[in-house]
Amino acid sequence: MHGKSIAEHVKCVEAFVKDFGSERIALVTSGGTQAPLEKNTVRFIDNFSMGTRGATSTEYLLAAGYTVIFMHRESSLLPFSRHFPSLFTMLHVEDGKAVSSDAKLVDNIQKSIHYRNRILFVPFVTLDQYLHLLEGICTVLEPLHERVLVYLAAAVSDFYIKHDDLPTHKMKTEEVSLPLSVVPKNLQRLVEDIVPRSFVVSFKLETDESILVEKARKALSSYGHQLVVANMLHTRKEHVVLVDNEKEMHIRLTDKNKEIEEDIIDNIKERHSDHMANAGTAQ
Repeated sequence: MHGKSIAEHVKCVEAFVKDFGSERIALVTSGGTQAPLEKNTVRFIDNFSMGTRGATSTEYLLAAGYTVIFMHRESSLLPFSRHFPSLFTMLHVEDGKAVSSDAKLVDNIQKSIHYRNRILFVPFVTLDQYLHLLEGICTVLEPLHERVLVYLAAAVSDFYIKHDDLPTHKMKTEEVSLPLSVVPKNLQRLVEDIVPRSFVVSFKLETDESILVEKARKALSSYGHQLVVANMLHTRKEHVVLVDNEKEMHIRLTDKNKEIEEDIIDNIKERHSDHMANAGTAQ
């Protein structure tokens, strides 16, 4: 993470929240985390996540009236610009200016401009940065209580090497030994101690469908939050299961002109509204 320190990013969140403190605010985490294998990092453990779910969901959250703190992996996909991995192919030059007549590009640029004051970008790279930023931002959001939606779409590393076990310099390939530890689960502390009144959504990705709902229910039981969005690796763009303490709800994409995140956010907004109403919070 270049530029601002974690403390500086948290201060930016404090300033941002002051302008939207009476409205619904979503904290969206997006992209994967990097777990270094050396103190002077050359190698690291990473995953394939490009942040598609988080970036896409953020667009629909903004459209649904939320202000968004978008906590994202550096170089992962961003809202609106995610649609254009080959931007140069959509542009041509007229009178020394880059010009495009592509309707989708124009529409997304206009949306980006329209929402730019309602989204704050907070980048991270490493697992450690992610964990400290998440706790710091949630601490800032706690006074907003039920108005906060915490949408944990980031693909957080399951394994890491403790700092004291990291070699200082580049590991020698002929002497590789990885003393991996399981990443401590901080969701329970987040739910119980930091944002106990917020509406918290986590995600569960599996490759074995027979254990998907069971794993989601175990997460709900362990951490005490409101909802798990469970999905399979190869069908995550067409089918998800929303698992709460009472039931499961399947969302299947039937319209190829839509994105499944639109239906996910519609449903979660309704659940968040009920959560606020039950707490007597003005909407």
